[in-house]
Amino acid sequence: GLLHARPTAWPSSLPRDAGGKAGKAGQDRTGRGQALTTRWIWTRECQKEIEREKKEYYKKHSTLQKDLEAKYRDVITENRRTVAHLELELEKERNRTLSYRQALVSQSRKLVEERRILEQEQEKLEREKQILLHSGAAGNLYQSCLAKEEEWQKRASILLKEFEAGLQERQDIYCSLVVPRSQRLEIEKNLLVKAATDPVAMALQMESGLKDIFKHDNYCGNLLNRNKSQNGRLMWLRGGESRAVCVLACGMLP
Repeated sequence: GLLHARPTAWPSSLPRDAGGKAGKAGQDRTGRGQALTTRWIWTRECQKEIEREKKEYYKKHSTLQKDLEAKYRDVITENRRTVAHLELELEKERNRTLSYRQALVSQSRKLVEERRILEQEQEKLEREKQILLHSGAAGNLYQSCLAKEEEWQKRASILLKEFEAGLQERQDIYCSLVVPRSQRLEIEKNLLVKAATDPVAMALQMESGLKDIFKHDNYCGNLLNRNKSQNGRLMWLRGGESRAVCVLACGMLP
């Protein structure tokens, strides 16, 4: 290209050697003029080439910078979106925790209030009992009712222990890796039959509680656990409810 250009050839119209000083001087001036012209053209073309390279460099640099800025903005946007999502999930978890805490507080207050009411009812019954104990025929009737109540409560206590033992055995089989499933199903069937036919169990409405336990109580202790009382959760909750119902039902017997 022009970067490797050589001076143009000597014009054919001018003699290379005129044989005198004037001819030689003219030749020198012409040569210098041609050299200057060639250098000027070369310099100008080089300058243009440099400008083109600069423009190309700045163009590529600008494009690269824009691409990097766009990628940076995308990364920032994605990170912000991720942070916002995590903050939202954290807020949801906090709200759930707060709801659970509020529910527990509410349940505790409810239980305290129910206990207070039960204590008041017990005090009332105790006063009525003392009155009836000193009133002739009514006293005899009361003693009869009291005997029935004690008998019913004794039967209910025995029944609850039997069901508790059966449920422990059932849960132990449920948590076992070797005992056949058929044994558990047989225990469940026997417990349901007893709950549906025994008068005390029917009064305590134990059948629905058993079905709920069989359907939902899937908690087991660790694999090395041999303590049956560490298996199950719902069964123990239902057992406590049945005892409470038993205490209340005893006061309503004829």
